[in-house]
Amino acid sequence: NGEVSTSSSGLFRVVQSKPKPKTNSDARRILIVEDDESFASLLCDVARELEFECEIAVTADAAVELAFRDPPDAIVLDVRLPDHSGLSVLDRLKRSSETRHIPVHVISGEDHARAALDLGAVGYMLKPVERHELRSAIERLKIRSAHRAGIVLVVEDDDAQREAISGLLTSDEVSVEGVRDGREALAALREKRFDCVVLDLQLPDRSGFELLRSMAAQVGSAFPPVIVYTGTTPTPEQEAELGQYARSVIVKGAKSPERLFDEVSLFLHQVEANLPPERQRMLRDARNREKLFEGRRVLIVEDDVRAIFALSRVLESRGAEVEVARNGREALERVMRTPALDIVLMDIMMPEMDG
Repeated sequence: NGEVSTSSSGLFRVVQSKPKPKTNSDARRILIVEDDESFASLLCDVARELEFECEIAVTADAAVELAFRDPPDAIVLDVRLPDHSGLSVLDRLKRSSETRHIPVHVISGEDHARAALDLGAVGYMLKPVERHELRSAIERLKIRSAHRAGIVLVVEDDDAQREAISGLLTSDEVSVEGVRDGREALAALREKRFDCVVLDLQLPDRSGFELLRSMAAQVGSAFPPVIVYTGTTPTPEQEAELGQYARSVIVKGAKSPERLFDEVSLFLHQVEANLPPERQRMLRDARNREKLFEGRRVLIVEDDVRAIFALSRVLESRGAEVEVARNGREALERVMRTPALDIVLMDIMMPEMDG
């Protein structure tokens, strides 16, 4: 066991486990986020056996501070922490270009697997956990942190779409294998382990739903992250079923390639700074387009040109379609002409007819 020192910082504590003397200046570092001291020490012991240097944070705030100050190579994260949920830590890490590539394995006494995996965790375990299971999880983190390359399976019957997706995702770190139907997809999954699957729901030999069920039966716990990339909006019932298997559902459209690239890069844990400038721009664009505003029609009722410009820029960057009215009368006319508006943002002090 390494020495454990405790320091205070505001409302949280940081516990640092001193590693064995370094034999390699390139030793990998792991951050253990766990408030149970004995379990945290066990995790550190296992991590040091696998040649990790180990640091422990006992609160969510401490974990975020440490991760952003000096990003580790891997993270083991508990969900139940004294200050905030560990899922909030995972969410913050995956939203930042500085930390989203770090592989995170979640271990908790409560079942939040679906939420954790959707946020980008590489794995999830329920306590109590045996030592050999911890070792297996940290070994996977070590492999993932050492090798950024990934293999993506694209299941799409349209040749042009399949080629376009392959061109979008292929890089020095990512290889893409394309298949056109469910039979070929299942055969590919039997032959090798994929890091991510991009799936169209309309296939020649079966529906995407049938394929997902077959995949679950065939690969079991090795089920890879699935991103459904479809031309039709799923019904609420279909979305509920997809939620059992898919990490994300993207409806094909003008801006959907950016979102697809963003989702795939998240699940492959790619380092954003290592991507070409054009790919980095795509990620920034995708993150700025809030799902809530995508395709929504917004009417801005405002007579101040500067306010119109500022609001329009923010809303359009998030995928909204913006219309403008300069006063109350003009607003009423536009509402009559455009009944499909989703929301109106209205000033009170305006000429002709106020708010």
